[in-house]
Amino acid sequence: MRHDFLDRYSRLESPIHHLPAMLKLLTALSFIIVTVSIPFRDHWLFLTLFGILVVASALSRIPWRFLIGRLVILEPFALGIALMTLFQHDGYVIFLSILVKSTLCLCMMILVSNTTPFSEILAALHTVKIPSLLITILALAYRYLFVLIDEGERLQRARRSRTFVTTRTKHWVTLASLVGQLFVRSTERAERIYDAMMSRGWK
Repeated sequence: MRHDFLDRYSRLESPIHHLPAMLKLLTALSFIIVTVSIPFRDHWLFLTLFGILVVASALSRIPWRFLIGRLVILEPFALGIALMTLFQHDGYVIFLSILVKSTLCLCMMILVSNTTPFSEILAALHTVKIPSLLITILALAYRYLFVLIDEGERLQRARRSRTFVTTRTKHWVTLASLVGQLFVRSTERAERIYDAMMSRGWK
């Protein structure tokens, strides 16, 4: 099981890593609010925010390739939302505004999540009185995400060991089957976890 693909670099030694988790979360929230609030015509402000991110990323000592790779994975979601604005009047301006602002916000969240261990993030959320139920759900989701991915990798290895000839069509059929099996197994596991928690006094 791989336990470091989400926050692989969250325990490095750097000036950014040594900052308190609460300070980083408040900074990220302020950065997002400022980014969303700035009119798109103030291009120099966006360049300033981008410069801040570049400096913070350099100080964090996280490999640029890793940060860019995470951004590439998340960017299609922002791009999909931005594309819908092209059908409006002056849609290209709204499109660019959403794309630039969402990219800056994503970069900030990627940087914070990879310079702060998840346990410290949960502790900071608890400090600001976030409901305990929500924190517990986040903790369980984080913990069992690794189990779910490990289960998916085992299914893929088992399928490859039994499949000697494959085509593109068969590959997609196999992938759909694996997703279905993974959904069934994750549902069954969730029910077992729920029963175990209830038997130990959880409400």
